[in-house]
Order: sequence, then structure tokens, then C-alpha cells
Amino acid sequence: MDRRLKDDALNAVRGACMGAADIVPGISGGTVALLFGIYEQLLTSISHFDLTLLAHLRRREFRAAAVYIDLRFLVSLAVGLASGFVVMTVLINILLSNPLSRSLTLATFFGMIFASGVVVARMVARRVERRRGLHFLLGAVGAAFALLVTSRASAVNPGDPHLAYIFLCGAVGICAMILPGISGAMLLLVLGVYIYLTDLLKEFPRHLIHGEPIGHDLAVIGVFGAGCVVSLLSVSRGLKWLLANHYTPTMAVLCGFIFGALPKIWPFQKDLTPEIEKIKYKQFEMIWPAAFDATTIAAIALIAVAAAAVFSLDHLGRKRTSDPHLAD
Repeated sequence: MDRRLKDDALNAVRGACMGAADIVPGISGGTVALLFGIYEQLLTSISHFDLTLLAHLRRREFRAAAVYIDLRFLVSLAVGLASGFVVMTVLINILLSNPLSRSLTLATFFGMIFASGVVVARMVARRVERRRGLHFLLGAVGAAFALLVTSRASAVNPGDPHLAYIFLCGAVGICAMILPGISGAMLLLVLGVYIYLTDLLKEFPRHLIHGEPIGHDLAVIGVFGAGCVVSLLSVSRGLKWLLANHYTPTMAVLCGFIFGALPKIWPFQKDLTPEIEKIKYKQFEMIWPAAFDATTIAAIALIAVAAAAVFSLDHLGRKRTSDPHLAD
């Protein structure tokens, strides 16, 4: 096989792993990119969507433009990312729809998100030499904001979110791609659209096969994708600037955001709407397990295993990068 085709296939596999990771709250696609050694290449390619690229396109220098943004790398990665994202989305939605698997799945998410918070806290702690009180306050502000958002999202039946809100969620969620340790799926959970979007993607093929209306589904997918693209090409630049110039305060806020989101995915919940079948419309209330039974033990074990997996990924990722922000 041609060397370039082998590279394309490998990048597609890497993209599939990133896509699958991005749909699991607590694991960042950015961390997976670090682990595979393509994080800097990805950031460079994205950052080249600039005036220089526009100049190439104006002069119809399409080959030069493709080389400038490393188009072959981006396309093969995007194909794999999309496939991994869709497959994992369907699987996660199925797991969340069954009461038993929902509890165990949320336990896994809880462990991953908790471990992600610890990872980010370590990033902050390694760099804080003074004004610790300020950074703690910033973390508390981030946690309070996440708690406010999650409590509001849980207080009412979300229904079908407005397309403008879907656009915002896409813009916020994609930022995780340039933030190792921050999960885009976790952000979508906090914003209250994670289950809605996974359910929509799971149902879309059925709607298509049975000839049911798909206009709304396409609109949601298109608007969410547009939010991702706009954010990736614009907001991500501002985020990169914040990380380059105000790294520790930015990460302190994000650390608080992660810990503040934990109540959203507490694995022990009571179904307040048993009469509703669709998971995206159901409402749940956090409870303490009534008995220390097999399900409770399994959930606790999964929390520990999931946390250990994130810590292992973080360790491997930091060994693969020369980024002083992430290295020990």
C-alpha cells in the first residue's frame, strides 16, 4: 500500500478514537490527540485557516492552500472522527435508556469527570506560585456557574432546545478539542443537551429509513456543526490566547467548572417521570442508594476503574508531549 494511503488510514483510526472519546464525558479528544502524537499538528492545521489561506484561494492556488492547511491530514482525521462520534453516540444513548445500564454508565462518567477535574487541578497547582487565594476563588466561581447551569437544566423539562442554543452548545463543546483534560461531552452534559443530541443521532437513521420527516433533525445537526466550525476557527483562537497569556487563571475556572458539573451525572437517581418513554424528556432526582446491593457495588467499582483510566491516559499523554503546561 502507498505510504500516504497508510498514513490516511492511520489518521482515520486516530480520528475515530478521538470522536469516540469526545462523546464520552470525562475523556477529551485533545488528550487522545496528545497520546497519538498529533496534537501539535492538529493545532497548526487549524490555526492556518487565516488570511494567508484566503490569499491562496483568491489567487486560485488551491494546491498551495491544501498544503498550507495540511488538508489531507485534516480530511482523513475528520472522516474517522465523524464515524467514531456517531457509533459511540448511538451506543451511549442505548446505555442511558435502560435503568440499570444508565446507573452504571453514569457511574463511569462520574469517575471520568472527577478524574478529569483532578488532572486539571494538578495542571493549575504545578504552576501556581503566588496568589493561590485568587485561583481558588476563580475555581469556586467556575464551580458555582456549573452548578447554576445544571440545576436550572434539571429543574424543567428541556423539550427541544432552540436552534440558537444548539449553535452555542456546538461552539462551546468543540473548544475541548484544544483543551487536553477538558471533555466536550462533559460540557454538553452541563449545558443540558447531551442526551438530546445523542438521542437525535440515534433516531436519525430510523427516520430516514422509514421515510419520516427529517427536516428538524438535519437543521439541528447542521446548526450544531456550524457552531463547532465557527468556534473552531474563531473562538478557539481566543481560547488559545488565554491559555498562552493567562493559562493558570483560565484553567482554574475550567477546573471549577468540571467539579461543579459532577452532580449532573450522579449515578444514583430517581426517575420522576416514569410515564415518559424517551430518555431526552425524562427528569431525574439525585438520591442516596437505598441499599448497598450488587448494583451499588458495581457502580462504585466503575467509578474507580473509570477514574484510573483517565489518570492513565493523562500520564501517557504528558509523556508524549513537550508542552510545559502539561509536563511534570
